[in-house]
Order: sequence, then C-alpha cells, then structure tokens
Amino acid sequence: MTQTSNTSEGADANAEGVNASVERTVVTAVTPATFTIGDVVRHRLFPFRGVIFDVDPVFNNSEEWWESIPEQVRPRKDQPFYHLLAENDESSYVAYVSQQNLILEPDGEPVQHPAVQQMFSGLEGGRYQLRPEIRN
Repeated sequence: MTQTSNTSEGADANAEGVNASVERTVVTAVTPATFTIGDVVRHRLFPFRGVIFDVDPVFNNSEEWWESIPEQVRPRKDQPFYHLLAENDESSYVAYVSQQNLILEPDGEPVQHPAVQQMFSGLEGGRYQLRPEIRN
C-alpha cells in the first residue's frame, strides 16, 4: 500500500526564499495472503471451520466490529482478512476472520454450509472450485 502526501515546507527552499512543495511517499508493507478462495480452514481459537469465499488484503470492516473483539485476542489490522462460509456443531453462518487466526483444514471434509453449492462447483484436491459465473 502506498500513500502520497504533499506538504509545504515552512523553511526557505532556495536562496530566493520561495516555499517548496515536497512530496513524501510512505510505503506500508502488506502481509501477503496465505490462503485463497476455496480453501477449507479452521479457526485457531474458536471451534468453527469454513470455506473462504472472499479475501480483503487488510481489515475492511467497521471500527465498532473490531473493538467488539476482546483486546487480548484482537487481531492486527495490517493483514489479510477472510470471508468464510462457516459452520460449527450448531449452525452455519458467515464469518470474517484474520489470517493470524486461521489454519488450513487438513482432513478435507466438505463444509456443510448451505451456500457452498451456490458458490462452488465441487471439492477438488482439498479446495473448492469457484463456479465460473461467480468469478469477477
């Protein structure tokens, strides 16, 4: 992610006393995504799993949502966040989870979320294949 800002320096920029505009570039490193759409993952702390259907390169939810997470387990914002069709023993739902809290699901068992069949054509090699009409 690159941010550019223009600032006017207060000091004289040359011998004639003209203020100069200085452009500064600040480069913020973004953590690369470990997982991809179709991967089946499990949460590191909480008992649920799911299939990834979208990826945000950095946190892209409300500040209220982020602050509702207990501070001792609150994830960093400067990492990918994943949208999951998630399930636990009781229900199916959509989850938004940071990369640091996910691990690849090793068993390859299908995810039973009802929207999986709408978004994906099947499970091949441990990864769900996105339906062609869903791709953007």
